[in-house]
Amino acid sequence: MSRRLITPSERSKLDPFVVATGDASPRDQRDLMERPFFSLGKAKRTTPILYEAGGTRVEVYAVPEHGMATIWDADVLIWAASQIVEAENLGFKTSRFLRFTPYQLLMAIGRQTGARDYKLLKGALARLQSTVIRTTIRQNEHWRRHQFSWINEWEECTTRDGRVEGMEFVLPDWFYRGVIDRSLVLAIDPAYFRLTGGIERWLYRVARKHAGRQPKGWLFEIAHLHEKSGSLAKVADFAFDIRRIVLRQPLPGYRLRIERDGRRELLRILPARLSTGPVDGAVETLGTSGVTAIGTSGVALSGFRERRGQLTLWPETAIPSLNLDSNIEETNSSVVGCPADRCKTDRGGR
Repeated sequence: MSRRLITPSERSKLDPFVVATGDASPRDQRDLMERPFFSLGKAKRTTPILYEAGGTRVEVYAVPEHGMATIWDADVLIWAASQIVEAENLGFKTSRFLRFTPYQLLMAIGRQTGARDYKLLKGALARLQSTVIRTTIRQNEHWRRHQFSWINEWEECTTRDGRVEGMEFVLPDWFYRGVIDRSLVLAIDPAYFRLTGGIERWLYRVARKHAGRQPKGWLFEIAHLHEKSGSLAKVADFAFDIRRIVLRQPLPGYRLRIERDGRRELLRILPARLSTGPVDGAVETLGTSGVTAIGTSGVALSGFRERRGQLTLWPETAIPSLNLDSNIEETNSSVVGCPADRCKTDRGGR
């Protein structure tokens, strides 16, 4: 097996979190669920996302070579968050420097594990690293804007014949802090990974964040959802896509209904079968400022409940005991991101 020499990098200053083989319930980071951080289409996007609401700004920029990270690429971040939360739950120390096998990641997010899928994974990592985010979310009064990429750096470990056997990457501090602060994490339905459309994936995350388990759900104006999504589609085309999704009812745990208030078209999101579990208890919480949220549409090793083996490509960090196995946020000025029973009266922004 050949491996490129690791040049001095951020990894040399961090203890690696070696992901062990095992099940981890999927978790998502709240800030990523309610604001437009990703392209909703698979075609290469270089047009920035510029979003502002409630005094919070989000700017997302892409480079022409790779394009903007997509909502499918975000599965990598969901997987990372899930592994970190699970390890913390079990009392293991984690790090934003993750070591893992691509097989582990692909299987956990419902992907195939053929050569094409490994190539697609590397494309996702390239987009996550090259996409630049600037935001005021979770910044204190003296530091108003934070700039980062979804992955600071990544590397693959390959055999002489080019087969990828291990990977490692470093998450940005902004994301990592938003994961180990339990108040900023939500459990999501594993069926999320089976959603095929970009808008429906985004809509599920909005539903999970806003509607949650409220019996009367949540109501949004379609035009407000369009702005909130960062979509490049026209409002009319976006509304048509939403109506088609309502007809199919694909969101796990939620029912969708179109309503009208005069000339305004609204979407009501109601909880149905609740298969997502709560995220209870605090992990070691790092202090955050609690800012509410610019607009086109030492080596610490983790273990998991199933103590199956860990495939380790780094013998010095092997776990001896394991066996081997291979979108309440801001509303727009005209309405309506509000609980259903308050929608008629809540007209202003928060």
